[in-house]
Amino acid sequence: MNILVTNDDGIGAAGIKALAEALTELGTVTVVAPDRERSAAGHSLTLHSPLRVFELRDRWFAVDGTPTDCVNMGIHSLLEAPPDLVVSGINHGGNMGDDITYSGTVAAAMEANLMGIPALAVSLATFGPTEHFPDAAKVAVQVARMLIQQGLPADTFLNLNVPNLPFSEIKAPLITRQGKRSFVGKIVDKTDPRGRKYYWIGSEEPSFLDDEGTDFNAVGKGHSSLTPLHLDLTNHRAMEALKQWQIA
Repeated sequence: MNILVTNDDGIGAAGIKALAEALTELGTVTVVAPDRERSAAGHSLTLHSPLRVFELRDRWFAVDGTPTDCVNMGIHSLLEAPPDLVVSGINHGGNMGDDITYSGTVAAAMEANLMGIPALAVSLATFGPTEHFPDAAKVAVQVARMLIQQGLPADTFLNLNVPNLPFSEIKAPLITRQGKRSFVGKIVDKTDPRGRKYYWIGSEEPSFLDDEGTDFNAVGKGHSSLTPLHLDLTNHRAMEALKQWQIA
Protein backbone atom coordinates (compact mmCIF):
# COMPACT_ATOMS: atom_id res chain seq x y z
CA MET A 1 0.00 0.00 0.00
CA ASN A 2 1.09 3.54 -0.78
CA ILE A 3 -0.62 6.03 1.51
CA LEU A 4 -0.66 9.81 1.17
CA VAL A 5 -1.18 11.69 4.46
CA THR A 6 -2.10 15.36 4.71
CA ASN A 7 -3.90 17.75 7.08
CA ASP A 8 -4.92 21.37 7.61
CA ASP A 9 -3.20 21.98 10.97
CA GLY A 10 0.23 22.09 9.34
CA ILE A 11 3.04 19.61 8.90
CA GLY A 12 4.36 20.21 12.43
CA ALA A 13 1.07 19.32 14.13
CA ALA A 14 0.97 16.49 16.65
CA GLY A 15 -2.02 14.90 14.93
CA ILE A 16 -0.34 14.31 11.58
CA LYS A 17 2.76 12.88 13.27
CA ALA A 18 0.68 10.34 15.21
CA LEU A 19 -1.36 9.44 12.13
CA ALA A 20 1.61 8.97 9.80
CA GLU A 21 3.43 6.81 12.32
CA ALA A 22 0.41 4.60 12.94
CA LEU A 23 -0.33 4.10 9.23
CA THR A 24 3.13 2.68 8.55
CA GLU A 25 1.78 -0.71 9.64
CA LEU A 26 -0.44 -0.66 6.53
CA GLY A 27 2.12 0.45 3.94
CA THR A 28 4.52 3.15 2.76
CA VAL A 29 3.48 6.59 4.00
CA THR A 30 4.25 9.87 2.25
CA VAL A 31 3.32 13.10 4.04
CA VAL A 32 2.43 16.17 1.96
CA ALA A 33 0.99 18.87 4.20
CA PRO A 34 0.74 22.66 4.50
CA ASP A 35 3.81 24.40 5.87
CA ARG A 36 1.61 26.18 8.45
CA GLU A 37 -1.89 25.97 9.84
CA ARG A 38 -4.64 26.20 7.21
CA SER A 39 -7.68 25.48 9.36
CA ALA A 40 -11.03 26.41 7.78
CA ALA A 41 -9.40 26.65 4.34
CA GLY A 42 -12.25 24.57 2.94
CA HIS A 43 -11.89 23.23 -0.59
CA SER A 44 -9.73 26.13 -1.77
CA LEU A 45 -7.06 25.83 -4.46
CA THR A 46 -4.14 28.20 -5.07
CA LEU A 47 -4.40 29.56 -8.62
CA HIS A 48 -2.78 33.00 -8.61
CA SER A 49 0.65 32.30 -7.12
CA PRO A 50 3.23 29.53 -7.48
CA LEU A 51 3.54 26.81 -4.88
CA ARG A 52 6.79 26.07 -3.05
CA VAL A 53 7.61 22.59 -1.78
CA PHE A 54 10.19 21.81 0.90
CA GLU A 55 11.34 18.25 1.61
CA LEU A 56 11.91 18.21 5.36
CA ARG A 57 13.06 14.61 5.45
CA ASP A 58 12.52 11.44 3.45
CA ARG A 59 8.89 11.35 2.23
CA TRP A 60 7.87 14.39 4.29
CA PHE A 61 7.00 17.43 2.17
CA ALA A 62 5.79 20.88 3.29
CA VAL A 63 3.79 22.94 0.79
CA ASP A 64 3.05 26.66 1.12
CA GLY A 65 -0.53 26.07 0.07
CA THR A 66 -3.87 24.63 1.14
CA PRO A 67 -4.76 21.01 1.95
CA THR A 68 -6.33 20.73 -1.50
CA ASP A 69 -3.07 21.95 -3.04
CA CYS A 70 -1.18 19.31 -1.04
CA VAL A 71 -3.31 16.46 -2.36
CA ASN A 72 -2.82 17.70 -5.92
CA MET A 73 0.93 18.06 -5.45
CA GLY A 74 1.22 14.63 -3.89
CA ILE A 75 -0.76 12.82 -6.56
CA HIS A 76 0.48 14.67 -9.63
CA SER A 77 4.07 15.55 -8.74
CA LEU A 78 5.67 14.22 -5.57
CA LEU A 79 4.66 10.55 -5.52
CA GLU A 80 6.06 8.08 -8.01
CA ALA A 81 2.55 6.74 -8.66
CA PRO A 82 -0.95 7.67 -7.45
CA PRO A 83 -1.53 6.54 -3.85
CA ASP A 84 -3.83 3.67 -2.97
CA LEU A 85 -5.32 5.70 -0.11
CA VAL A 86 -5.39 9.31 1.09
CA VAL A 87 -5.84 9.97 4.82
CA SER A 88 -6.28 13.54 6.08
CA GLY A 89 -5.76 14.47 9.75
CA ILE A 90 -5.73 14.01 12.59
CA ASN A 91 -7.46 17.37 12.96
CA HIS A 92 -7.30 19.06 16.38
CA GLY A 93 -11.04 19.53 16.80
CA GLY A 94 -14.10 17.72 15.53
CA ASN A 95 -15.38 18.09 11.98
CA MET A 96 -19.05 17.28 12.35
CA GLY A 97 -22.35 18.66 11.15
CA ASP A 98 -22.21 21.91 9.20
CA ASP A 99 -18.56 22.45 10.17
CA ILE A 100 -17.43 20.11 7.41
CA THR A 101 -18.18 22.83 4.86
CA TYR A 102 -15.30 24.89 6.29
CA SER A 103 -12.92 22.04 6.99
CA GLY A 104 -9.63 21.79 5.14
CA THR A 105 -9.25 18.30 6.63
CA VAL A 106 -12.44 17.08 4.99
CA ALA A 107 -11.70 19.03 1.79
CA ALA A 108 -8.42 17.17 1.32
CA ALA A 109 -10.26 13.83 1.42
CA MET A 110 -12.86 15.29 -0.93
CA GLU A 111 -10.15 16.24 -3.43
CA ALA A 112 -8.77 12.70 -3.39
CA ASN A 113 -12.28 11.38 -3.97
CA LEU A 114 -12.63 13.67 -7.00
CA MET A 115 -9.54 11.98 -8.42
CA GLY A 116 -10.91 8.50 -7.86
CA ILE A 117 -8.72 7.64 -4.85
CA PRO A 118 -10.23 6.17 -1.64
CA ALA A 119 -10.04 8.75 1.13
CA LEU A 120 -10.59 9.16 4.85
CA ALA A 121 -10.72 12.36 6.92
CA VAL A 122 -9.89 11.96 10.64
CA SER A 123 -10.59 14.40 13.48
CA LEU A 124 -10.21 14.31 17.27
CA ALA A 125 -13.25 15.91 18.86
CA THR A 126 -11.63 18.41 21.22
CA PHE A 127 -10.36 21.97 21.02
CA GLY A 128 -8.49 21.88 24.32
CA PRO A 129 -5.17 20.28 25.25
CA THR A 130 -5.02 16.58 24.47
CA GLU A 131 -2.71 13.60 24.69
CA HIS A 132 -5.02 11.34 22.70
CA PHE A 133 -3.78 11.73 19.12
CA PRO A 134 -2.08 8.28 19.26
CA ASP A 135 -5.39 6.80 20.49
CA ALA A 136 -7.30 8.41 17.62
CA ALA A 137 -4.61 7.18 15.23
CA LYS A 138 -5.30 3.58 16.32
CA VAL A 139 -8.96 4.02 15.44
CA ALA A 140 -7.97 5.54 12.08
CA VAL A 141 -5.82 2.50 11.29
CA GLN A 142 -8.72 0.17 12.10
CA VAL A 143 -11.03 2.08 9.77
CA ALA A 144 -8.38 2.40 7.04
CA ARG A 145 -7.71 -1.34 7.15
CA MET A 146 -11.40 -2.10 6.73
CA LEU A 147 -11.68 0.48 3.93
CA ILE A 148 -8.82 -1.22 2.10
CA GLN A 149 -10.34 -4.66 2.54
CA GLN A 150 -13.95 -3.79 1.70
CA GLY A 151 -13.60 -0.83 -0.65
CA LEU A 152 -16.06 2.05 -0.85
CA PRO A 153 -19.21 2.66 -2.88
CA ALA A 154 -18.76 4.95 -5.87
CA ASP A 155 -18.58 8.70 -5.16
CA THR A 156 -17.98 8.15 -1.43
CA PHE A 157 -15.33 9.18 1.07
CA LEU A 158 -15.35 8.80 4.85
CA ASN A 159 -15.36 11.32 7.68
CA LEU A 160 -14.16 9.86 11.00
CA ASN A 161 -14.55 11.74 14.29
CA VAL A 162 -12.99 10.21 17.40
CA PRO A 163 -13.88 11.19 20.99
CA ASN A 164 -11.10 12.62 23.13
CA LEU A 165 -10.56 9.47 25.20
CA PRO A 166 -7.94 6.78 25.79
CA PHE A 167 -8.17 4.03 23.16
CA SER A 168 -9.47 1.51 25.72
CA GLU A 169 -12.42 3.78 26.47
CA ILE A 170 -13.41 4.59 22.88
CA LYS A 171 -16.53 2.67 21.92
CA ALA A 172 -16.94 0.91 18.56
CA PRO A 173 -17.49 3.20 15.55
CA LEU A 174 -21.07 3.96 14.58
CA ILE A 175 -22.14 4.69 11.02
CA THR A 176 -23.73 8.12 11.25
CA ARG A 177 -25.27 10.90 9.24
CA GLN A 178 -24.12 14.51 9.25
CA GLY A 179 -25.65 16.37 12.19
CA LYS A 180 -26.82 19.94 12.54
CA ARG A 181 -24.99 22.58 14.56
CA SER A 182 -26.55 25.64 16.15
CA PHE A 183 -24.01 28.31 15.32
CA VAL A 184 -24.32 31.80 16.78
CA GLY A 185 -22.02 34.13 14.87
CA LYS A 186 -20.00 36.83 16.51
CA ILE A 187 -17.58 39.53 15.35
CA VAL A 188 -15.04 40.73 17.92
CA ASP A 189 -14.52 44.46 17.36
CA LYS A 190 -11.37 46.01 18.92
CA THR A 191 -8.78 48.75 18.46
CA ASP A 192 -5.03 48.20 18.10
CA PRO A 193 -2.37 50.33 19.90
CA ARG A 194 -2.23 52.71 16.91
CA GLY A 195 -5.94 53.42 17.11
CA ARG A 196 -6.92 51.34 14.09
CA LYS A 197 -9.97 49.10 14.17
CA TYR A 198 -9.65 45.37 13.67
CA TYR A 199 -12.14 42.51 13.63
CA TRP A 200 -11.96 38.86 14.62
CA ILE A 201 -14.51 36.34 13.39
CA GLY A 202 -15.65 34.07 16.19
CA SER A 203 -18.75 32.59 17.77
CA GLU A 204 -20.51 32.01 21.01
CA GLU A 205 -20.20 28.59 22.63
CA PRO A 206 -21.54 26.22 19.92
CA SER A 207 -24.36 23.79 20.49
CA PHE A 208 -25.87 21.07 18.35
CA LEU A 209 -29.01 19.06 17.84
CA ASP A 210 -28.39 15.83 19.71
CA ASP A 211 -30.37 13.69 17.26
CA GLU A 212 -30.03 9.91 17.32
CA GLY A 213 -27.92 8.63 14.45
CA THR A 214 -25.87 11.80 13.97
CA ASP A 215 -22.13 12.32 14.26
CA PHE A 216 -22.57 14.63 17.28
CA ASN A 217 -24.73 12.09 19.08
CA ALA A 218 -22.28 9.23 18.53
CA VAL A 219 -19.21 11.14 19.73
CA GLY A 220 -21.15 12.48 22.71
CA LYS A 221 -21.78 8.89 23.79
CA GLY A 222 -18.11 7.93 23.52
CA HIS A 223 -18.30 6.26 20.09
CA SER A 224 -16.25 7.11 17.06
CA SER A 225 -18.47 8.49 14.30
CA LEU A 226 -18.00 7.32 10.71
CA THR A 227 -19.99 9.30 8.15
CA PRO A 228 -20.01 8.48 4.42
CA LEU A 229 -19.91 11.70 2.39
CA HIS A 230 -20.22 12.50 -1.29
CA LEU A 231 -19.95 15.52 -3.56
CA ASP A 232 -23.50 15.84 -4.88
CA LEU A 233 -24.87 19.00 -3.20
CA THR A 234 -28.15 18.84 -5.12
CA ASN A 235 -31.23 19.09 -2.92
CA HIS A 236 -33.16 16.33 -4.68
CA ARG A 237 -36.23 16.82 -2.46
CA ALA A 238 -36.54 20.40 -3.72
CA MET A 239 -36.36 19.53 -7.42
CA GLU A 240 -40.04 18.69 -7.84
CA ALA A 241 -41.10 21.90 -6.12
CA LEU A 242 -38.86 23.97 -8.34
CA LYS A 243 -40.23 22.26 -11.46
CA GLN A 244 -43.57 23.88 -10.64
CA TRP A 245 -42.09 27.34 -10.99
CA GLN A 246 -43.19 29.26 -14.08
CA ILE A 247 -39.97 31.01 -15.02
CA ALA A 248 -40.45 33.27 -18.04
